[in-house]
Amino acid sequence: MPADTFWTHFYEIYETLPRQGPGDRASTERALGLLPPLTFRHRVLDIGCGTGAQTLDLARATGARIVAVDNHAPFVARLRRRAAELGLGSRIDAQVGTMTDLRFPDGAFDVAWSEGAIFIVGFAKGLAAWRRLLAPGGHLVVSEFCWFQDDPPAELQEILTEGCTDVGDVAARRAAVAAAGYRLLGDFVLPDQGWWENYYVPLGESVARFRAAHAGDAEALEVAAVSEHEIEMYRKHPGAFGYVFFVMQRDDTAG
Repeated sequence: MPADTFWTHFYEIYETLPRQGPGDRASTERALGLLPPLTFRHRVLDIGCGTGAQTLDLARATGARIVAVDNHAPFVARLRRRAAELGLGSRIDAQVGTMTDLRFPDGAFDVAWSEGAIFIVGFAKGLAAWRRLLAPGGHLVVSEFCWFQDDPPAELQEILTEGCTDVGDVAARRAAVAAAGYRLLGDFVLPDQGWWENYYVPLGESVARFRAAHAGDAEALEVAAVSEHEIEMYRKHPGAFGYVFFVMQRDDTAG
């Protein structure tokens, strides 16, 4: 299937979702609770923001000014509309851009935030690349896929690690945090609700609508099957994997 055809179908499924990946407001606020209070003096960069569910949660819970970046213009446009509707438009600057080429000055942000997106560049690579964006003593918060079993089933590894440049368990992620020049302030597992009610249920409903609209289109149905298989793997192997929030601080004593 041509790449442009795949992405056209992919975005049709995902553009209507409340979130483009697992997450929940309570977890975003829990991670925020490990940081100093954020006021209008602070600047936050939300990397790979999607339609901005967590961006809006950050704005509601803090007084910070937020720059939110995603490479898909319709996601960014939706975030802009929603921020304006909620009266948050003056503090949220939603921009189209790529997380692999963030053209901001060194030290431009007090906090960099990325929920469920760092896998696109790779965990270790993302930690290293984004460190320069932080002011001295600045903070980085990411949620990332982790294995919770030593020997995950092969069918899980095949589908859930496709396209990921590195995978690992929580211990491996913690080691990568230290190696990239951060102090880990805390980590915790995203609860099941963040996967099921907030992500997979809406995703399943969107896939069903997509299937009905594209009945007989083999390429479209192939894209739908990818999402359906991922949902089935979550049902079949509970507890084998999940997302973990890592809250860290730039360590300027690190050599």
